[in-house]
Amino acid sequence: MPRDPLIGLVGKPSSGKSTTLNSLTDASSKVGNFPFTTIDPQRAIGYLQIDCACKRYNLSDRCKPNYGGCQDGRRSVPIELLDVAGLVPGAHQGRGLGNKFLDDLRHADALIHVVDVSGTTDAEGMEHGIWCVRFTSRSYVLKPREGNARAEATAVETLQSQFSGYGSTAQIVARCLDRLQLKEPLEEWSEETIEKVVNAFVDEKFPTVYALNKIDHPDADKNISKIARMQDPKSIVLCSAISEVFLRKLAKQGYIRYVEGGEFVDTREDLIEMGDPDGGGLKEMDEKLKNRVENLKDMVLYRFGSTGVVQCLSRAAELLGLVPVFPVKNIHTFGSDSGKAVFRDCVLVKKNSTVGDVARKVMGDVPISYVESAGGVRVSEDEIVEVGKHDILSFKVGR
Repeated sequence: MPRDPLIGLVGKPSSGKSTTLNSLTDASSKVGNFPFTTIDPQRAIGYLQIDCACKRYNLSDRCKPNYGGCQDGRRSVPIELLDVAGLVPGAHQGRGLGNKFLDDLRHADALIHVVDVSGTTDAEGMEHGIWCVRFTSRSYVLKPREGNARAEATAVETLQSQFSGYGSTAQIVARCLDRLQLKEPLEEWSEETIEKVVNAFVDEKFPTVYALNKIDHPDADKNISKIARMQDPKSIVLCSAISEVFLRKLAKQGYIRYVEGGEFVDTREDLIEMGDPDGGGLKEMDEKLKNRVENLKDMVLYRFGSTGVVQCLSRAAELLGLVPVFPVKNIHTFGSDSGKAVFRDCVLVKKNSTVGDVARKVMGDVPISYVESAGGVRVSEDEIVEVGKHDILSFKVGR
């Protein structure tokens, strides 16, 4: 049965990784300014925002998800996150929970690498910069090159043996080497070639979003520029996790009106100015709190368009090509046989998944007689599901 996608959060100590996790979920991870803050990995549930199928059929007012939520056609779909113990220099030697890092991380389908772009953190002499899986991967390639590999083994076999700790497969390694078109034997690889192999492997096995955190810091701009020159712009998201946490807290306390990951914040005064004499029922803020909210608007929301945290998950889903699929009992009403609620369920599947893959994910080993798509059209289990095509499915049980 296809498993649910898993997004891993990684980053240097004090990069804001735990705060980012907390801003994506309701979990409470230990937050501190020292190495090894997150001692044990945490599995948590984040919420990926997607366009719900209810929007296509003007049924947003009747959309009642069993899990997550849906507001005006914008659906929050649960997705599993993995918070991994922080890496430090020497992790490939088992230092800083390096071995545990590898064991936890190998299950991830994609990574959100949280990077402190303020330049204020200093983890054992290493200031800002991007280092993560590539740092430890390189050491594993060095080992066979230095004579630890079997003489008769191919490069694919040797590298697969070294990369197996990352949950690699021979097919993944072969694709990396084919893409690089390497001809020389592994033992003759230069440092530059090793770097290329490691980068190719990590890009293939772990599609990575770089969450450039603490963008509201005065020194962030110059560090963002440096990183932008090194990484694909499509893999970069600018964010302020602590701002997202702060705004959600104020919204829960009734001081502001704020949609998670949104562009706007409304205060009591804002709503009164817009014609609501009750100010939306929001609480009055003191001057100190008002100033904090206004500064956050100026430094983050107006400048960058959002806190960026929700966009990190969206970008990771894009890199994986995740497709939301809506299983329904009645293909004509999009609900159950009784009741008015529609699109109660939504599952995420990887790109190129078939209708049969979705059936096994949703129904398990239950025998399926046939499958219907929107409009009551029967579809083959070999059909590929895509957004807007075979993404609303009804499974009919039987032999």
